Amino acid sequence: MLRTALYDWHVANGGRMVEFGGWEMPVQYTSIMEEHHATRKAIGIFDVSHMGRFYFSGPNIEAFMDGLTTRRVVGIEPGRIRYSLMTNDSGCILDDVLFYRLENSDGSTQYMLVVNAGNREKIYNWLRPRASAAGIQLDDRTMQTVMIAVQGPLACGLIAGLGSVNPAELKNYGGAIGSVAGVQAIVSRTGYTGEDGCELIVAADRGRAVADAVLQAARKLGGCPAGLGARDTLRLEAAMPLYGHELSETINAAQMDLGFAINLKDREFVGRSAIVAAKKNSQLPVRIGLVLEGKRPAREHCDILVGGQKVGVVTSGTFSPTLERSIAMGYLAPAHAAPGTQVEIDIRGKTTSAEVVALPFYSRQQ
Repeated sequence: MLRTALYDWHVANGGRMVEFGGWEMPVQYTSIMEEHHATRKAIGIFDVSHMGRFYFSGPNIEAFMDGLTTRRVVGIEPGRIRYSLMTNDSGCILDDVLFYRLENSDGSTQYMLVVNAGNREKIYNWLRPRASAAGIQLDDRTMQTVMIAVQGPLACGLIAGLGSVNPAELKNYGGAIGSVAGVQAIVSRTGYTGEDGCELIVAADRGRAVADAVLQAARKLGGCPAGLGARDTLRLEAAMPLYGHELSETINAAQMDLGFAINLKDREFVGRSAIVAAKKNSQLPVRIGLVLEGKRPAREHCDILVGGQKVGVVTSGTFSPTLERSIAMGYLAPAHAAPGTQVEIDIRGKTTSAEVVALPFYSRQQ
């Protein structure tokens, strides 16, 4: 298994290490519940260095990427980040990605793509020949950098006090190059928890110094390091899709309620025609939310039933620490997908009643 440059930091802070996407990562430090609530109320610090970070150099990078992403990136402003999908010729999802355009201190432009950990090699191999044909160099700097997500209502203020960039002054899905704890850093404001916060990308050999500085300041505010367990409960409450669950190469982009990330008008990209065709299919299962009776959580692959007949499948499920309810996401036939619809979920041979609800389950107070 691969290890991030913060592996020793995790161990020193009590992280319980598990395999995830080919990496040895902390699932928790104290408890998932404690880390979840700390993120909702104060600050959670997550190592997301296992996510792939690709840098581009060469001509016409925006036009090149515009032909490979479901969302328009031509004309993206400096300091902006676009969430998008990459699809194959069938319109099915290869990955969900973040495309960065950043401005260096000398006025030059820096382009970067963040991809999911388990898809890093796949997307690199998919992009590399296409980039080479376009005269663009693709540089995988995942192992040379560290990426730390600092999430929670107090996160932006903490980072502002440690460096030259105030994340609260960045637009949502914005980024800037500055410093944190005396170390040069890319600071972005995207997030995957439903809370405000930011991400820090620094050189791998300076990662631990930055993580120590952030943690020392966060503990004074009720913050703590947080692992994959809390990251999953937080993202599920916020109804954020996870690759391998809500997103995969068997799911067409048209099935996702991510219209903002799919721009079809006046442009061409890989998979566009298949997405257009899928949008016309009124029988295609759609992503929905479920709230279950009782505390027993549904899990991935559990069948969703109406009248004893299978009409869908659960893709993610957990007990929500914030809502104190069992929640799940899944794909359901459109005829049964309206909020308020009553269904049953088969959990290991025993059915549990559930209700279809609008997503997200949780939204932070603005």
